[in-house]
Amino acid sequence: MADSSGTVQTAESRARGIRATGRRRKGPTRRRRALTITLCALVSVVLLGGAGLGYVYFKLNGNLKGVDINAALGHDRPQNVDDGSMDILVMGSDSRAGKNGEYGKDEGGARSDTAMVVHVFKGHKKASVVSIPRDTLIKRPDCTTKDGKNVPGERRAMFNTAFEVGGPACAVKTVESISGIRMDHFIEVDFTGFKKLIDALGGVDITTTKAIDDKNSHLHLKAGHHTLDGEQSLGLVRTRHGVPGGDGSDLGRIQLQQTFLKALMNQVKNVGVLTNPTKLYDIADTATKAITTDTDLNSVSELTGLAKSLGSIGSENIDMVTLPVTYDTANPDRVVPLTRQGKQVWDALRNDRDIPKSAIKGSAGDTGGTSRYVK
Repeated sequence: MADSSGTVQTAESRARGIRATGRRRKGPTRRRRALTITLCALVSVVLLGGAGLGYVYFKLNGNLKGVDINAALGHDRPQNVDDGSMDILVMGSDSRAGKNGEYGKDEGGARSDTAMVVHVFKGHKKASVVSIPRDTLIKRPDCTTKDGKNVPGERRAMFNTAFEVGGPACAVKTVESISGIRMDHFIEVDFTGFKKLIDALGGVDITTTKAIDDKNSHLHLKAGHHTLDGEQSLGLVRTRHGVPGGDGSDLGRIQLQQTFLKALMNQVKNVGVLTNPTKLYDIADTATKAITTDTDLNSVSELTGLAKSLGSIGSENIDMVTLPVTYDTANPDRVVPLTRQGKQVWDALRNDRDIPKSAIKGSAGDTGGTSRYVK
């Protein structure tokens, strides 16, 4: 069962054996697993070039930043199920600190501007991605900050405040409490890193069927074909108000993000970095500086190991959905999870099954139609 916030309750969790302990790996001979689509495809770029990174191993290894999620959360987590599947929480940070300051005033800690749960199916031939709207009202669990301060849980808290008050560990704990699924890995990227990577790749090709004009995200595109640079790409994945058919909410923006990510995946596969060592290094250097991962991923050896099976998942083999939600009756600027349909989504992923179409039908996140304006 789940409460009105969409949080999976302990009775059901226990019935499924969802409790603490362990990792989804089998000792020192554990099988390397594929890492598929990530926010901005930053990790995808590193992985696609993984086989050629050995000669700059130490340089790139020093770029990576890691957060020990396992140590931070301890044993109070869903149980790992060693069935060959993998779950990754991918987040985009909207901190305005440092070079990100040009996007607005930083009124506190970084929040999760974008959050996706990436489920890689057993066999690593396909994946499902569930976007969690940042404005979703959820039950946030108790968290501990990196300096050891306790942050009490809160009902009807906006989802993106979890990252703000407790960093990556709190974000992971919140997603695990909502879904009942243990996250194997965590990946974070910020605005500046996103822009630099797109520029290093040479841009991303998209086609707009209608003009997009949004002064808030600094995006102005006529209808037609475009090769977006980093600044324009950031504008596209951030725009709320400039797309015909959009409702100005985070839900329409998520549809644009999902469409853009598939275009970016196709661009990465066609960029030819493996035949150009200089370009490969530039992209890998940019990507490894831009991301923060859990400590199980923050080495080039781990990323290159995962790279071996990445190519088996193409954009056509990725199902992208938004967590089923409806607009909050008390505050139409917020959304709340649809309990029954949300349970269908998480149950499907927990059991390594495709998300049923019935789980998404009627959700506010399945309307708006912004995706059809970009291809």
